[in-house]
Amino acid sequence: MVQRPEVSEFSEYYIPYVNLVPDGDLLEILKENLEKTTAVAEGLSEEAGQSRYAPGKWSIKEVLGHMTDTERIMSYRLLRIGRGDLTPLPGFNENDYIAASNFDGLSIQQIIEDFTAVRNATITLINNMPDEAWERIGVTNNSNTTTRALAYIIAGHALHHLKIINERYL
Repeated sequence: MVQRPEVSEFSEYYIPYVNLVPDGDLLEILKENLEKTTAVAEGLSEEAGQSRYAPGKWSIKEVLGHMTDTERIMSYRLLRIGRGDLTPLPGFNENDYIAASNFDGLSIQQIIEDFTAVRNATITLINNMPDEAWERIGVTNNSNTTTRALAYIIAGHALHHLKIINERYL
């Protein structure tokens, strides 16, 4: 089982995300989040998927797409560091990714399928990572980061955005 990372294992930017992850089996938490996210998204009309809680904010479809993009990037980082790759990994600007996406042009079903595929790949990656990989350290966005911290950041990021969807959009 993946152990909760120490605060020294990741950038303080991610503390709120890691703190959202409850104690327990991380794989079960990721699976439960997938079910909850899918249920919320499947309950949306296409029109509701394009709603924004304030001018200039992302639509629900864009939030869901952002969750998927971020999980892809964080899983890639987890893979690289977990395999002992010491190449520094750059950051990314989520607003640029949204601007270059077409999430509002996709159906909610397409977005759900993409998120599900990425989440399932993340689950198998985490499940198959060797024990010795979890404490490996790499550099992401100019900060030292462990493999296990990335697993918790992935979970916490998704929990954060599902909470935002429920509190601000629905």
